[in-house]
Order: sequence, then structure tokens, then C-alpha cells
Amino acid sequence: MALEEDIKQEKFKSEHNKMIVNLMFTNNWVVAKEMELLRPYGLTVSQYNVLRILRGQKGKAATINLIINRMLDRMSNASRIVDRLEHKGLVTRKPCEHDRRAVDVLITEKGMKLLSVLDKKMDKWEKTFEVISPEEAQVLNALLDKIRTAQ
Repeated sequence: MALEEDIKQEKFKSEHNKMIVNLMFTNNWVVAKEMELLRPYGLTVSQYNVLRILRGQKGKAATINLIINRMLDRMSNASRIVDRLEHKGLVTRKPCEHDRRAVDVLITEKGMKLLSVLDKKMDKWEKTFEVISPEEAQVLNALLDKIRTAQ
């Protein structure tokens, strides 16, 4: 469906204004779909992102600062997210050996198993985006990168 139909707006100030609105609307749509997928597993999008970051550490611990630097939503409170994941048994914390002020965070086996289940769900969901060809996705990625680097 066209953006104009989705948000019931006939005109935009410019094509650039329409692009900005379309990016925000589409981002919210993607996040809402991802939230639907994660809800049955008791995870938020930010919690899922942290688990994926920790899995990417391949068994090495991560500090909260490392997690913050790699998060998709850097406005999230990483400490609080880790607290919730620890409460669910998906991560563990231990004092950092090199910096007494820092805490090391590791994904647990339970966290790895949950990600394994979610990988299958996410792979299936990502297939719905194949209405865009790999070449079109490459162009879109380049354009999105261009927007972010213009500032």
C-alpha cells in the first residue's frame, strides 16, 4: 500500500519530506512486526539485540559500554536491559578482571538456545522482504548509508 493511503495524507511538502515520513513510518512498521515475533518469548527488540551482540562475542565477555556501542537503539538503557536478561537467566554478570568499575556480561546456554529458536523465526520473517531483489536491497542500503553519512 502506498504511504499516502497508509497514513491518509494526500500531499507532502516535497519528495524529501515524503521520504523522511516514509522512513519513519516504515521503521515503526518493521519494529512493530519484530515486536510481535518476539512477544511470545518474553523479549523486547532491545533485549533481542543485546543477546545477539553477546552471541557475536563468541564466548568472550562484553562490558556494558561495548554493548551500548553496538546497539541498534543507542538510547536504550543497556544496564537495565542486562538486568532483565539476567533475571530471565539469559545472561550472567561477573566483575571485570581488568577494570574493577566494569562488569563483564556473558550469554548463558539458555540464552543461546533461545536465540537458536528465534533464528528460525527471524529467517522466515526476513524472507517476507524478498519482494525486494538483492540488487534493490544493495541500492537501498547504499542510499540509507548515504543519508546517515551526510550529517
